[in-house]
Amino acid sequence: ISHLERHRRVHTGERPYRCGECGKSFAVSSTLLAHRRTHAAQPGRPHACPECGKCFSTPASLERHGGDKPYKCPDCGKGFGHSSALVTHRRIHTGEKPYQCADCGKSFNVVSNLVRHRRSHTGEKPYKCPDCGRCFNRSSSLMTHRKVHTGERRYKCLECGKSFTRSSTLTAHQRTHTGEKPYPCRECGKHFSKRSNLVKHQRQHTGERPYRCLDCGKSFIQSSDLKVHQRTHTGEKPYRCLECGKRFGVRSKLIQHQRVHTGEKPYTCGKCGKSFGQSSHLSVHQKTHGGEKSLVRLLPCLNPSKRCR
Repeated sequence: ISHLERHRRVHTGERPYRCGECGKSFAVSSTLLAHRRTHAAQPGRPHACPECGKCFSTPASLERHGGDKPYKCPDCGKGFGHSSALVTHRRIHTGEKPYQCADCGKSFNVVSNLVRHRRSHTGEKPYKCPDCGRCFNRSSSLMTHRKVHTGERRYKCLECGKSFTRSSTLTAHQRTHTGEKPYPCRECGKHFSKRSNLVKHQRQHTGERPYRCLDCGKSFIQSSDLKVHQRTHTGEKPYRCLECGKRFGVRSKLIQHQRVHTGEKPYTCGKCGKSFGQSSHLSVHQKTHGGEKSLVRLLPCLNPSKRCR
C-alpha cells in the first residue's frame, strides 16, 4: 500500500482490514496484526495496570499506559504518551475538524467519529447482541443494551428511586425533577434538557436533513422519522393490536386505534365538555362553537327535503 493511499484513508475513513474475532476494522494491515495479539493474550491477561486494572498484551503497551507523558498541551497542560494523541487533543482548542463526510459535508475532529457518523447514512450496524440478535452502530450502544438482558441498573435516582443502566441517562432524568434545561438554542433562545434534543431542534433553523431514504431520496431531520418512513416501502407494520390483531406501521396509530376497544376519550372540549378519542376529532368539533353554520359545512345535510343554510 502506498503512503498516499494510506494517508487518503485518514480523510475517507476507509478501514479495509477487519478483525475476524471482534469485527473491529483498521486502515493499515500492520495495525490489525498488532490488534490480533490482544486476542491471543486475552485468556491470561498477563500485563495488568496496578492502578486501574486495565490489561495489556505487551509490557511495552503497559509501560506506555502508565509511564511518562512527555507531550504536553500548551493550552491546558494535559499530558500524552504519544504525539499523535496530543495532535488529536489540540483540535478541541483549535476547533479544527479535518474529517468531512462526503454525503452531507459534516466535519469531525476525530476519524473514528466520522466512521461512526457515516453509518447514519449507510444504515450499517456492525455490533450484534449475542442474546437477541439486535444490531447497533456503536459498540457502546451494544454494551448498554446488553444490560437489558443482565438486568444491571447501577445508577439510581435519589428523588424517585428509578434506576438506569447509564450515568448519562440518570443525569438527563434528574432534570425532570429540577427543571434544568442547560442547552440553549442560539437562534431562538429555546432551552432543552438534553443536548440531543437541541441538536434535533437546530436542524429546524439550518434546514439540515441528514437522514436520507435510499429508496426514494427523501430526507429527514431525525433517524426515527426515516425509520418510520421506510416502512412505507417495506410494508412493515410492527405494532399489533392485542384485541383484534390489526397491525400498524406507527406506534401512535396503534394507541389511537386501541381507544376503539377501551372507549378512552382523552381529548375534552373546554366549551361543552364533550370528549373525543382523537385530537383531530376535537379540532373539528371545536369549530361548531364558532356558530351553527360551521357545523353545516362539516356535515352533510341530514334532511334532503329542507335546504341547509
